[in-house]
Amino acid sequence: MSRRPVALAVSVLTVLTLGASACSSSGSSTGSGGSGGIPTVKLMVGGIDKQIYLPYQLAQNLGFYKKYGVDVQLSTEQDGGVGAEDAMISGQVDMAGAWYNHTIDLQAKGKAIEDVVQLSGAPGEREMCTAKSGVRSAADFKGKTLGVTDLGSGTDTLTQFLAAQKNVKLKEFNRIAVGAGSTAVAALQNGKTACVMTTQPSVAAMQKKGVASSAIDLATTEGAKAALGGTWPAASVIARTDWVNAHKAAVQKVVDALVATMHWISTHSAADIANKLPPSFVSNQLVTKADYIKALSEDKGQFLPDGIMPAGGPKTVLATEELVGHATSSVDLGKTFTNEFAIKANKAQGFTTTTVPAGSDG
Repeated sequence: MSRRPVALAVSVLTVLTLGASACSSSGSSTGSGGSGGIPTVKLMVGGIDKQIYLPYQLAQNLGFYKKYGVDVQLSTEQDGGVGAEDAMISGQVDMAGAWYNHTIDLQAKGKAIEDVVQLSGAPGEREMCTAKSGVRSAADFKGKTLGVTDLGSGTDTLTQFLAAQKNVKLKEFNRIAVGAGSTAVAALQNGKTACVMTTQPSVAAMQKKGVASSAIDLATTEGAKAALGGTWPAASVIARTDWVNAHKAAVQKVVDALVATMHWISTHSAADIANKLPPSFVSNQLVTKADYIKALSEDKGQFLPDGIMPAGGPKTVLATEELVGHATSSVDLGKTFTNEFAIKANKAQGFTTTTVPAGSDG
């Protein structure tokens, strides 16, 4: 089952019009053969309209993929459809815009997948709880029904981890799949769940409607450190190790574009960022553009400025996966990520890096 965070439901047609579909019947690209010899790379994102995943589309809208010499064909996974990481594993697409923890989960299942550029140091999630739930921390999960994207998703993993940290056993609370966006809001409104783990801008919609408030902050780097015990790298670009090794030039160009994007994000306001994104991402049935900008201003700290996997991050994620039974300490963290491409991109672009890079032991 795909382990991915919750997606805000917006017009799929709009999204797929913005980026060429990465799930064409012809299968995966070869990393070459684009117009004028420019490599073509197919990248599926685990919810391209979510704030936690905004860098992929922003890079396209800023013209950075083109600037750095690669034709990136973006697409997004849909609720009930194939997950971005699953599409990447099967070869339908070359890369996935997804959470880093998939590389650990998949290595435990015998698959060699690696993270080639790290975009965030936090999951970007919040545990949103109704006032009558009485939930102020994970210690209050006992006897409650909690909403997650899907059972087995990234939000499910984090929910279980938070409970375990407070010695709340799995049998002492219920988890149900509430889907994305408006369905997550409805689950709270209808009393189906006491809490829902979700991202911006769904968080902003829940707050504006008075449906729920944030009980646990996993949306910022500092919040993740407090709740999860350390930096918890999430949004990234992951790909099969064999594909990366066979297409290093194309991978470098994708990373060059995204590193430039991360520096652009770190030096521009939330309003500047929102103005460069598709209108349907920032203003829709759940939020206004003003809501979107306010939410991004609050949670912009989740994004890393240089695309480098931070020291200690992989160890924190592995500890999460171990506690919920998705992996063991036998995982070789050094094979789940590489800073090679991001370090080279920063050097070539003349950027001074501020993230302390993780070593081979995470």
